Amino acid sequence: MTVGRLATVLGATLRRERQARLLTQRTVASRAGVGQATVARIEQGAQTPDLALVERLFAAMGRQLTLGVEDLDAHVDRRIAELATRPFAEQLVTTDIGQFRRHVDGISHVFDGPTAALLQGAPLPAPGVHVALLWSEADAIDDWLTRKYARRWMDRWQEYRHIPVDPREPYPHRWQTVAGEIHARMCDELPRSIEVRHGEQHYRVVPLAELEIVDPGTAGLLHRYRELSAGQPGAG
Repeated sequence: MTVGRLATVLGATLRRERQARLLTQRTVASRAGVGQATVARIEQGAQTPDLALVERLFAAMGRQLTLGVEDLDAHVDRRIAELATRPFAEQLVTTDIGQFRRHVDGISHVFDGPTAALLQGAPLPAPGVHVALLWSEADAIDDWLTRKYARRWMDRWQEYRHIPVDPREPYPHRWQTVAGEIHARMCDELPRSIEVRHGEQHYRVVPLAELEIVDPGTAGLLHRYRELSAGQPGAG
């Protein structure tokens, strides 16, 4: 389990337990002796707390964590299988696609990676929204991110921080904004795309065949999805 994966699991578990007990972030934070912003960052998966803080946060809710082990990436297969049982409208809710579409203005983009795959019917886990953007629009992207109160992901600390959001700065092209979590692939030209339609909405997406060539991560997820689908009764 990577640090990023651990942060996501801890955050989701903390949020689920807190909401089940009808507690606010402020209440849990006060009981644990930390700020409300710390609880918010942990729930978002933007900060991995140390073990002592984990214990305090769950103790503040009268709970404690237990540990277990499983095959590497077994959670990915479970998540794909879970998504495959849901109608597309419900799958879409697990991403920031709708939120991104409501906020984006004047920025050329094509949906990329697992987001593009999801929009083409492959239910891949796709937190946030993955897009291809243009280097030639870096000024406009910088301005847009600033207006959307963006924080930038830092691999070193495994969290989002208030550092320069300009895509030309030497940091990952990953931001947390009021338009959702954005994972960008910066390009000299937008990749070849096709249009898919869901209801009244139209989306420009990188085709699956192209993703399998240029995006090893998404290609691996697609392979897992097809293997799982082939093992289902009536598949093929």
